[in-house]
Amino acid sequence: MAAVAPFALTACAGGGGGGGTGGGSEGGDVSSLSILDYYNNEPDKSLVQETLDACATELGVTLERETVPGKDLIQKVLQRSSSKTLPDVLMLDNPDVQEIAATGGLSPLSEYDVDTSGFSEGILEAATYEGEVYGLAPAVNTLALFYNTEVLAAAGIEPPETWEELKTAAAALTTGEQYGLALSAIATYEGSWQFLPFMWTNGGDETELDSPEVAEGLQLYKDLLDEGSMSSSVINWSQGDAKDQFVAGKAAMMINGPWQIPSLNENPDVTWDVVQVPVNEEGQTPVAPLGGEVWTVPVTGDDARQAKAAEMVECISSDENQLALAEARYLVPTRTELADEYVERVPSMAAFTEQVANARSRTGQLGEEWPEAATTIYTAIQLVLTGQATPEEAFEQAAQG
Repeated sequence: MAAVAPFALTACAGGGGGGGTGGGSEGGDVSSLSILDYYNNEPDKSLVQETLDACATELGVTLERETVPGKDLIQKVLQRSSSKTLPDVLMLDNPDVQEIAATGGLSPLSEYDVDTSGFSEGILEAATYEGEVYGLAPAVNTLALFYNTEVLAAAGIEPPETWEELKTAAAALTTGEQYGLALSAIATYEGSWQFLPFMWTNGGDETELDSPEVAEGLQLYKDLLDEGSMSSSVINWSQGDAKDQFVAGKAAMMINGPWQIPSLNENPDVTWDVVQVPVNEEGQTPVAPLGGEVWTVPVTGDDARQAKAAEMVECISSDENQLALAEARYLVPTRTELADEYVERVPSMAAFTEQVANARSRTGQLGEEWPEAATTIYTAIQLVLTGQATPEEAFEQAAQG
C-alpha cells in the first residue's frame, strides 16, 4: 500500500534477467523468466504462485521466482540493477511505478501491443508515465468504512453516509471502553493514505494542501477526537492496530481495507459489514486512494525476453486471473466490466468495488513528488491531533519542516 522513499535506478544496457541468463540485444527462444515480487507471506505467496504457474504453462516457460519482504524490494531492485541482473518481470507497489519509469528502467507496454483497454482509470493513471503505460495490476484495494452490525443495530443507528452522520453515530456509539471510530493517523504513509478519502471526496488536492477543502477534512478528525469519539492513540495506530481495536470490541466502526477481511473472518463473534467512506455533503462522490501492485517489464537489454515478459504481464491480468486473484485475496478486479460478476461471487466486497470505480492514484497529480506530499499530510495530521496547530495552519507548518 504505502509508497517508498525516492531513489535512483540505473537501467542496465545488457545482461538479461534470471541472474544474467539473457543473451544479446535480439535474444532468441525464451524458456524461462525470472520474477521478483514482495508476496513473501502466506497465503498471498501461494495464491500468486498459482496464477504465475498457470501463465507459465500457457506461455511455455519455467519460472525463477524470488520473493522479498516489502520493505526490502527497492533495495533488491537497486542491487540487481547495479549488477545488471534485473528480473524479467518486476512487481511494484503502484505509487512507485512512475518514479522507476522516469529512470528508464522499465519498458513501456505499447512496445509489445499489450491491450490496456477496459482497465479502471485510476490504476492506469498510476502505471502511466509521460503518456506511456508501464504495467498492469490484476486486482487492487482501497479504503471503506467497516461497522459492527450488531452494535449499530442495538443502538438503532444506520451506517453513516455523511460526515455529520459519522460524527453523530460515533458519539452515540462511544460508551465505556468502546469508541465510535478507529482509524490510523500514524506519522507514516499509512496515516496519509487513510486521510485521502476525506481530502479528495471534499474536493481537496495534494497540489494545494493549504486549501479550505483540505482543512475541513482535518477539522473532521479534530472534531472526532475532541468529542471523545476517537481515541487519542490513533496518532500511533497502524491500520492493523485499528483492526485489532475493532475486533476487540473497542471500536464500533473503522476505516480500513479489504486485506483485513481474512482476519475478521477468523473472529466469527464480530459481525460486520462495509459501506463507502462518508462524504462531507450529500451528492459528493466518495473518492478513495487506489492500493495494489503493478507488474512491469524491466529493461534488460534482451528483446526476446522482454517480449515474453510482456506476455506474462498481460496473462497475469487476464479476466480469468483477475477474478481468481480478487476472490482469493479480497481484492477488486481492475477491468471495470468484471465488477458485477465479482460482486455476485463475493458480496462482502460490494462497497470496495463501488469505491474502486472512482478511486484515484496517489501519484496521478504529483508523480515522483508524491512522497514529499505524503510526508506533509501525515505531519499536518499529527500537528492537529496533538494540539500543535489548527487545521487551517497545519499544512503550512508541516511543509516548513
